[in-house]
Amino acid sequence: MKILIAGLGSIGRRHLRNLVALGQQDILLYRTNNSTLPEDELSSFPVETDIDAALAHRPDAVVVSNPTALHLAVALPAVKAGCHLFLEKPVAAQLDSQVKQLLQLAHQSDIKSLVGFQFRFHPVLQQIHALMTSGEVGRPYSFRVHWGEYLPGWHPWEDYRNSYAARKDLGGGVVHTLCHPLDYARWLFGEVVSLKATVDHLSALELDVDDMAEITLKFQGGCIGSIHLDYYQRPPAHWMEINCEKGHIRWDNDAGSAKIYYSDHDRWDVVNPRQNFERNDLFLEEMRHFIRLIEGKETSRCTLQDGIRALEIAQAIHASSDLGSEVLP
Repeated sequence: MKILIAGLGSIGRRHLRNLVALGQQDILLYRTNNSTLPEDELSSFPVETDIDAALAHRPDAVVVSNPTALHLAVALPAVKAGCHLFLEKPVAAQLDSQVKQLLQLAHQSDIKSLVGFQFRFHPVLQQIHALMTSGEVGRPYSFRVHWGEYLPGWHPWEDYRNSYAARKDLGGGVVHTLCHPLDYARWLFGEVVSLKATVDHLSALELDVDDMAEITLKFQGGCIGSIHLDYYQRPPAHWMEINCEKGHIRWDNDAGSAKIYYSDHDRWDVVNPRQNFERNDLFLEEMRHFIRLIEGKETSRCTLQDGIRALEIAQAIHASSDLGSEVLP
């Protein structure tokens, strides 16, 4: 199949390398040449700098990995052209009529879509999801997610102040950029029915966006959870604890593993990913799934509707912080 990649920053190049590793050879690049990375690995691929010219090549699918605020400028014409869609998170910088139009067009055209929440492909989180579904540890009562990571350390090759994560005009900010827990919390615990949040810029980082969020969420099944996000923690940490009716779960992203306590047996089990597991395995499995999705062999594990719901929650987080009260997302 022919695949168009729109945006060749760090995540776009990761998707490019993974597509090649999965045997895809007919790859076209759409870019604005604003990347701060070396050009060498792109030299063998055809390039277009106009989206209409790129879509004139009639790609089967488009991978949208440009800055958040520019997603819809690619996704909408791609869907209108009948292309299947891999859309990086968050789906857009804000909820507006264009987001609704994208969803409507995708449904009308039977477009297959996948939103890039790669933690749904984490093998240990998948086992935790299976535990939540089976009820083996009872229903979840509460959880805590913590994700703090120093923004200037993300891309050492560029000035962090110019990165999309640091710029309001490109759709940045800690809530949007680190929105993965908003998605995997829904995946694990069900639908969010209300939330209350505080969002602020606390650090000395030179940003025009938020660098900290404290979020409390209530779920349809009765579970209550909290999520902390920040751009300033050193060393970085990303972990989750879940208190359940018949057990307790501790997952650590850095180790990749989880400890699970079964109260009925007074026993701790350790769940590890496979040997030699690394972060790129999430993205590789995600892209493998996208290819199989296009081929009709699997159904989407993270639909466009899932991506829009995460954006609705992100927007509600900002609204709650502005109002100083609980809101319904």
